[in-house]
Amino acid sequence: MDIGELSQSTQDYLKAVWNIEEWSGHPAATSDLAGALQVSLPAISAQVKKLSEQGLLTHAKYGAITLTDLGRDLALAMVRRHRLIETFLVEIVGSPWDEVHADAERLEHAISDTLLARFDDLLGHPTHDPHGDPIPGADGSLPTRDASTKTIPLSQAPAEVPLRIVRVHDSLPGLLDYLSRASISVGATVKVNRHDAKELTLQPGGRSVPREFADRILVAVMPVPRTPTTRAE
Repeated sequence: MDIGELSQSTQDYLKAVWNIEEWSGHPAATSDLAGALQVSLPAISAQVKKLSEQGLLTHAKYGAITLTDLGRDLALAMVRRHRLIETFLVEIVGSPWDEVHADAERLEHAISDTLLARFDDLLGHPTHDPHGDPIPGADGSLPTRDASTKTIPLSQAPAEVPLRIVRVHDSLPGLLDYLSRASISVGATVKVNRHDAKELTLQPGGRSVPREFADRILVAVMPVPRTPTTRAE
């Protein structure tokens, strides 16, 4: 089965199941899909049943929704389309990073594999998109992660420790626009100097970040440089 043989709805469902598990670390539930796709729970249940019968999903009654091997391959093909298109729009077209998600959602269903390969060549085969999301290879493989670099949500980061922003959720309404106005981007170095129940404050700049946004920003704790010691003569 090829990704082009699937309906747009099926493509969306498979990609959503993958994205939910990728970000949360646990299998999707029907409520997760309803929120991600803005579809009613009865409609989600009916479509999940249909895709399960087609061998693309597995769904334990009242339990987790997971991708079969075939479903995973097709989901990764859609994820690759989406993230390469986002990268093309930012790097080549010059679109702001907070606008490309919606455009990629539309274009990913229409682009051919041939054109997508040309995008990939033109971009120099990027491994991550502008939001820090890994881009699957044409064979479905994912970029190797540095085992020594552990990422955590910004909302859980310790205070007064250098942090590098690694990844930002691209579909949370308002998040990317907020970060753009605050001049915060993937790769930036920040510190948290205050936590409270609703927000945290970042340095430099004393910027406040709502906790709902901080939950969707992944950071890596940067190593503290060692101070050279002088040997006594």
